[in-house]
Amino acid sequence: MNTLDARRILETALICAQQPLPLRDLQTLFDGALGADALRTLLHDLQDEWRQRGVELVRVASGWRFQSRPDMREYLDRLHPEKPPKYSRAALETLAIIAYRQPVTRGDMEDIRGVTINTQIIKQLEDRGWIEAVGHKETVGRPALYATTRQFLDDLGLAALDQLPLLEEPGAETPSMFEALAERPEDETSAAAQIPAPKPEEDSAKQPAAGVQDMPDTPAPTEETDPHEA
Repeated sequence: MNTLDARRILETALICAQQPLPLRDLQTLFDGALGADALRTLLHDLQDEWRQRGVELVRVASGWRFQSRPDMREYLDRLHPEKPPKYSRAALETLAIIAYRQPVTRGDMEDIRGVTINTQIIKQLEDRGWIEAVGHKETVGRPALYATTRQFLDDLGLAALDQLPLLEEPGAETPSMFEALAERPEDETSAAAQIPAPKPEEDSAKQPAAGVQDMPDTPAPTEETDPHEA
């Protein structure tokens, strides 16, 4: 099989796929005839070929996918102009804490936010597939430890947690990319990332074991009043 045919097969499979395709799945297209290095070269060639178009090929945590470029979002949003935010500020702050400090318990999150976190917020983030319980802390009551998922990275267009933006100021718990992510309907989130796609050198989809950057501690939690959390 020549290079042109192989690229055409890869392109077709990626365009038709509903989810990101990992390298091992792409290898099955060629019945093992192409190695991982050869596939990476073809994928990078495809990236270059689509560089001037409104759609780009990127690698996210779960694999490779085509998605619309961020600068196309303004025009695509006109197809669905009414998109009210689905998540409260409290939910976004909680998501950011988990992303940057994971794995964390609910108590850890409350210490950082300085308020009691409504159980519904945790459930809302779990239902969206952005966080999950990854274990229990060996302390009184063995509280659950929460971390972000590959789906969270996919929806942000990231391949790994170390590609999250740095927190520039103390207390900046909700980067704008989180807010943009939370405002997107569930069926459109992964269609177009809100930030430029990274270009990592390796194809491992594993996440780092720890958070990227510490967030500042705040006073002990008090009762929170948030109309979105009821």
